[in-house]
Parts: sequence; C-alpha cells; structure tokens
Amino acid sequence: MSEFKCHHCEESLQGKKYVQKDGANYCVVCFDTHCANICQECHKPIGADSKEVCYKEQFWHNTCFRCSKCSQSLATETFVAWDNKILCNKCAARETFPKCKGCLQDIVEGDQNVEYKGTIWHKNCFVCTNCKEVIGTKNFFPKDEGFYCVTCYDTLFTKYCMKCNKPITSGGVSYQDQPWHNECFVCVSCSKELSGQRFTAMDDQYFCVDCYKNYIAKKCAGCKNPITGFGKGANVVAHEKNSWHDYCFNCKTCSVNLANKHFVFHEEQVYCPDCAKKL
Repeated sequence: MSEFKCHHCEESLQGKKYVQKDGANYCVVCFDTHCANICQECHKPIGADSKEVCYKEQFWHNTCFRCSKCSQSLATETFVAWDNKILCNKCAARETFPKCKGCLQDIVEGDQNVEYKGTIWHKNCFVCTNCKEVIGTKNFFPKDEGFYCVTCYDTLFTKYCMKCNKPITSGGVSYQDQPWHNECFVCVSCSKELSGQRFTAMDDQYFCVDCYKNYIAKKCAGCKNPITGFGKGANVVAHEKNSWHDYCFNCKTCSVNLANKHFVFHEEQVYCPDCAKKL
C-alpha cells in the first residue's frame, strides 16, 4: 500500500489536515504557498482556512467580495456584474440609470425628463442657451450645439424680409447681406421674381435683364443697342455724355478699336490719332 503523502513536499499526510486540488493532495502549508488562488480584491492568497467566492474564473476571499460602490458584502447575496465591477442590486439599478446632460446626475424612475436625438435631460435642466429659462416640454429650436426658446431664437437668428418685414422661415434670397423672400425679390418694373436670375441693381432698385435693357440702360453711341453690362457687353467706354461697348469704340475712318488707347473726339465722332491728323 502506497504512502499517503503531499503531492508537493511528499511529507506524509497521515492524520494531518490536507487539501485536494486537481486530483492531488496537498498539505496546508504547500497549498497556501503554491496552489491557493489569488483574491481579485486584496491580491493575497486565499488560504485553505479561508472561504472563497468564485465568479467567471476569478476568486475572492468571501470577506473581500463586496459591492464596489457601497461596500456591502455580497458573499451570500445576489449581485450584478457591470462594466467590470461587482455591484449590489441597488447600486446596479443606479448605475444603469441614464445621466442628465445638464447636471450629469441620474434620471431615476419618476423623474420628468426631456429627450432629443438620444440625449436626455431632467425637465428643469433643459434650458435656453441664451436666456437660461427652462424650456421643459415647450417648443424650441436647436442651433449648432445650443437650444433656444422661441423668443430668443427669433431675436438672435430669424431674418426679416427687407420688403415686407415678415420673418423668413425657409429659403429666401440674400443680396449684399440683406434677406428677402423669393416672392419679394422682384423686378421693380415687371415684378418678375429675380431669384436665380441675372439682374441689375440701380439706386437700391432691382431690374431683370429685359427691363434694364428696355428702360434703364444707356444706348451705345456706336451700335445704338443697350449697354447692359452682361456678357460680351460687360466692358464700357465712356466719354463726356456718350458711352460705347468696348468693341464698338472704333475709329470712324479706319475702324481700328480704340478701347484703352489714345483717341481724338471730333464732332461727336471717335478717331485714332493718325486719322485725326487728316481731318
């Protein structure tokens, strides 16, 4: 008959206290020194004489197995594992409560709250970014990272049409940093809407291309057509009371173009210097 001895030190265990682990027998000293599990809380060995708690292949002394929030002993209680922490049921309930975006405190059952795009506030923490008055469940406007009550939003951000002085709630036209409704930004002559169209501004009035050509634009002294400032006729030559398209500003005699060149004006006609000498 083989001798009953410690698997590690091989001393006889006959009549002694011993511990079995993984099918082998150990004396108490060898078990505590070489085989005991390490407590997750105090990082000390869990000796043969200590009570042990095991959860998901991790070990604690039963006296170390406590709620990480309130330190309540959980060795004989139900518990919750949350975010790598061991919690009692009460603390786990608090831990899983949503946090208010305003005060960063828990929103517990029964609290009135406001939720917007996945973010939540206590009702009284949801306030206007500008005046700090409680918005609660009233209408509001989000802008950038802020939230504004109707009054503050109108005061700070609403644009008013230059013509009718009514708020522009969507769309609209902006010209020289001044806003209009589309239906208010029209030709002063024919009332055609000018949004997305070419137009000319003159003395704080706006004209469509056709009305400007027909009623406002100066006539070219060369071709007698309107000088609109658009397209091919964008460049203009002016002398005394006369105006020309730049491509019409030609010598009366030889037809050479004189835009940006020396010229002679004689009896309402334009001449190049060479042709002027022959007059």
